[in-house]
Amino acid sequence: QVQVTESGGGSVQAGGSLRLSCTASGDTRGGYCMGWFRQAPGKEREGVAVAHSNMGTTYYGDSVKGRFTITQDNAKNTVYLQMNNLKFEDTAIYSCAAEPVCPPMTAIQALRGSAYRYWGQGTQVTVSS
Repeated sequence: QVQVTESGGGSVQAGGSLRLSCTASGDTRGGYCMGWFRQAPGKEREGVAVAHSNMGTTYYGDSVKGRFTITQDNAKNTVYLQMNNLKFEDTAIYSCAAEPVCPPMTAIQALRGSAYRYWGQGTQVTVSS
């Protein structure tokens, strides 16, 4: 059974930065595909950023390109999401997702939550204007 553990999040003023971390464990094969998704009240879940170690690729949602950066430490099965120049509209619950040994995907596929079976509990990010 794969476990996904998140840390980080919190409250920040607009223009500030936050860093989220997520570690997956339980599947010794490694090669996780991992990413961050978010959901704001009354809105659908949105793919924020994903990192696929099998392809050495990263994908970003359009709303965060140029502001957020995802990095992956394969040895630790951990991804980090550095969020800079945060905006009020970034306020949401951010959830980490993981899929061990995932197949190659297009950006559209990779940013869909349905591509991942294992999820963390979520962490709140609040940006005040």
